[in-house]
Amino acid sequence: MLTYLFEYLEKQYQFPGATLFQFLTFRAAMAVLLSLILATVYGKRVILFLRSRQIGETVRDLGLEGQQQKSGTPTMGGIIIILSTLIPVLLFARLDNIYVLLLIVTTIWMGIIGFIDDYIKIFRKNKKGLKGRFKVLGQVVLGLMVGATLYFHPEVTMKEKNKTIITEQYTVEEVEGLEIKSTKTNVPFFKNNELDYSSLISWMGEGAEKYAWLLFIPIVIFIVTAVSNGANLTDGIDGLAAGTSAIIVLTLGIFAWVSGNIIFSDYLDIFFIPRAGELVVFIAAFVGSLVGFLWYNAFPAQVFMGDTGSLTIGGVIAVIALIVRKELLIPLLCGIFFAESLSVMIQVSYFRFTRKKYGEGRRVFLMSPLHHHYQKKGYHESKIVTRFWIIGILLAIVTIVTLKVR
Repeated sequence: MLTYLFEYLEKQYQFPGATLFQFLTFRAAMAVLLSLILATVYGKRVILFLRSRQIGETVRDLGLEGQQQKSGTPTMGGIIIILSTLIPVLLFARLDNIYVLLLIVTTIWMGIIGFIDDYIKIFRKNKKGLKGRFKVLGQVVLGLMVGATLYFHPEVTMKEKNKTIITEQYTVEEVEGLEIKSTKTNVPFFKNNELDYSSLISWMGEGAEKYAWLLFIPIVIFIVTAVSNGANLTDGIDGLAAGTSAIIVLTLGIFAWVSGNIIFSDYLDIFFIPRAGELVVFIAAFVGSLVGFLWYNAFPAQVFMGDTGSLTIGGVIAVIALIVRKELLIPLLCGIFFAESLSVMIQVSYFRFTRKKYGEGRRVFLMSPLHHHYQKKGYHESKIVTRFWIIGILLAIVTIVTLKVR
């Protein structure tokens, strides 16, 4: 909103300093600063409100050290993340940008699903929360909306270098004239570094590419559902989900910046995605809110994010990755989420298999998700979180390196 206000002031009155709002870097810096202030200063008030309303976590006894001391800790702290993200975005981002609008919808949609889940757990005294099928339905609907928007919306485009016209030097004017709709995405470690989803159905015959949405949209639904559930499973000990997510989102911010910049996208030989640069403002606000939330969520946590936060975080990460066409890097970049989800799938599958075969269920891990396995082995949760963050940083570096490793 402020962007439009200062554009008007500059145009009508040559207001001093109004041109600063034309710069993406300035607006991103202001967004991250404001989100940090909101999360740290006003986050305390949210925690006090949650505590006064006795909106606390009921912790099941899993036999973990120090676990019962956490019982009664305020939850639904994801509200802090959501508000600290949306307020700076509404103030500093361009709200006519389709990608920003899509992320705002994602934040609100997943926040509502998570809020309903937490509400049922706390006020209805149902520890299972929202039934799994309804939670998945909400994720599927979001995936459907995101997939349809990315496929059909006229402003979701990319610009390719026309190699029959442009040889060694790519000029801005030439590239800007080649804006197209495309279902291409980046593939790491391959020479051409790209995959066109429409090519996967080319076996259907001539004109099959018109029906690529039949493949693209289900893939989007799967990614949104998988990543949001992965973030939800990772939220198990103090600071783990928030810190890991901040690393992931910051990395995606780098991708968004270079993909939305014609010079850097040309140098790195990646897709130039018009209007994607505006994502940096949203990402800056989101990273600021996550880091600010860590002020209260680091061990010992004064507040838990609950599903209100974890589902929102996962949904936002998935949508950003899809927008910048880096969704195939998710298993690497979101390796912590992937490992946590995989540990649960392995544990449940093996338990069911051995119970059917031997009459008693056996386990691969001492407990799943994976962070609880290390807690059972006697590691303090602060050490687990720190080491998971280090692994997350290493995965982020490797993910960035894939831009040039072909």
